[in-house]
Amino acid sequence: MTLHSQNREKLENFGLSYEIIIKSPGRINLIGEHIDYNGGYVLPAAIDKTITLSFRKNNSDSCKIYSSNFKSSFEINLNNLKRSETEWQNYILGVVYHINIVKPNLVKGFDCIIESNLPLGSGISSSAALECGMAKGINELFNLGLTDIEIITVSKDAEHTFVGTKCGIMDQFAVVKGKKNHLILLNCKTLDYELIEANLAPYKIVLLNTNISHNLASSEYNIRRDECKIALKAIQMKYPNFNNLIEVKPKVVREFKKVLPEKIFNRALYVTKENRRTLRAVKFLKNNNLKEFGECLNRSHRGLRYLYEVSCQELDFLVDFSTNLDYVIGSRMMGGGFGGCTINLVHKSHIDEFIEKISGAYQEKFNIELTPIHVSISDGVTKI
Repeated sequence: MTLHSQNREKLENFGLSYEIIIKSPGRINLIGEHIDYNGGYVLPAAIDKTITLSFRKNNSDSCKIYSSNFKSSFEINLNNLKRSETEWQNYILGVVYHINIVKPNLVKGFDCIIESNLPLGSGISSSAALECGMAKGINELFNLGLTDIEIITVSKDAEHTFVGTKCGIMDQFAVVKGKKNHLILLNCKTLDYELIEANLAPYKIVLLNTNISHNLASSEYNIRRDECKIALKAIQMKYPNFNNLIEVKPKVVREFKKVLPEKIFNRALYVTKENRRTLRAVKFLKNNNLKEFGECLNRSHRGLRYLYEVSCQELDFLVDFSTNLDYVIGSRMMGGGFGGCTINLVHKSHIDEFIEKISGAYQEKFNIELTPIHVSISDGVTKI
């Protein structure tokens, strides 16, 4: 329901009387793409691009939400929570709904203004930033006592049920547990994790936003998840002890080359290779072998392109261009795929040259303006 103009005006002036302000970051993932829902290892980090959420209680049974980016607002009736036809609203509705399951009847009416410098559809998980920021803010505003894991879980559940994307837990985990200058080696099955120092010098992380829409991302994401389940089920007929696809070694997957349909076989082979590649990449990083670490990123993209088939011509063009430059040691698509960003490890002395060259080539090839995004590895969701 759209708010009346007088309520919108009140919300726009809301920053004058906030009670709680939350900064919720986007995330990058160095390697381990599409592995979280298969129970494997991923290597994400929170970044310095954030969503800011300002909260106050309003002593009613409804919540008034205003997005400064969308310049739109809506109202939540706490006594009648249901999905909206407007997609971005469902991330918020889902969080409120699932918090109410964990902490029944403790969430009361509140107002919230949302401001973001996270580019939507870029693969840096603005959705998880919004979900976790909302959950953190509600938790602080009403002193609910939610743990970090509960905030992560209700945020993931919101995306599953209200948004309809059967995501893994990586994005929400990185948004909540991120630490400045550290990557997170996360076991998505057990949620055990290790903080890894992000010693990438003299290289820096540069994201290149294709500015191509994720038109296929949600539907194809769910399809890939189903394809992995099909592969695992077939493998379990012969090897019932495997509980997750990442437990299967590539040589075992190859036994099923003539049994599985080609696409299903390729999906399984990618998953088993990528999980092992992530662990190798971490060893290279710990040993300061950045060239081999970067080559793991390159191989990851080839797997995503040819085996998992979630890339697109724009992403492939950017990766191909980047890997032909001596001062770029690693490049791959990042996120769900079919658009969004590439993540690149670029020597700090050549960043301006890199952006100028690749932007011109991309413009000439596709007649689309490329958006570079400089990121630093930062802390997770924070009350300020």
